Amino acid sequence: MPIPRSPLWLLLAFTALHAGCSPAQAAPPPASPPTTKSAPVSKSPSAIERMLVPGPETEQLARRVGTWDVVMTLRTSPEATPIVISGMIAERTMTGLYLQETMKPAPGSKVPDFRRIDYLTYNKLEARWQYISMDTRAPIGIMAARSYGATNFPEVTVHFDNFAIPGWGQELEGKFMRARHVTTRESDDRDVTRQYWTPVAGAPEWLAVQYEYTRHR
Repeated sequence: MPIPRSPLWLLLAFTALHAGCSPAQAAPPPASPPTTKSAPVSKSPSAIERMLVPGPETEQLARRVGTWDVVMTLRTSPEATPIVISGMIAERTMTGLYLQETMKPAPGSKVPDFRRIDYLTYNKLEARWQYISMDTRAPIGIMAARSYGATNFPEVTVHFDNFAIPGWGQELEGKFMRARHVTTRESDDRDVTRQYWTPVAGAPEWLAVQYEYTRHR
């Protein structure tokens, strides 16, 4: 005859069996190592950024910003009688490192409408001045010039490559010239620009074009 089992024994046996069949618990993941913040790395300016920083030459150009009254004197040849033209203004602004000038008739002037636009800048990389101009009064195209040697303010001298002028009469002459372009800042309120022309054929140089600038009040 079987031996009767007490309820307490059955409870203990069931508990032991259940504990033995339980799945094993996974081990906790290893702790992540502490993170350290690196100090910010200072970025040095690039070569381009350094060249774009305005230098003393650009600061001098910026002093010429504003509106100017202009008188032009033209000599078509060394022996020609000077032709004086007034009633013009020049508006100067800085565009980055470039001094931009737009010359045109003054309001109410009888001078025929025209535009003469030029740019002047100091190229620190090449250590020289660069200049470019265009004038709707003459079919001479875009004229480019650059300096050689000294670059001291208040006088800036640049030299134009060979350029052609159609002539001053009815006949098309197509004369080739070289030009020395000298800009002198006499004060903060007065500039004078002189262009000395030399025929490529070898004739002497003469003062062909002069612009006198007086700050407009």
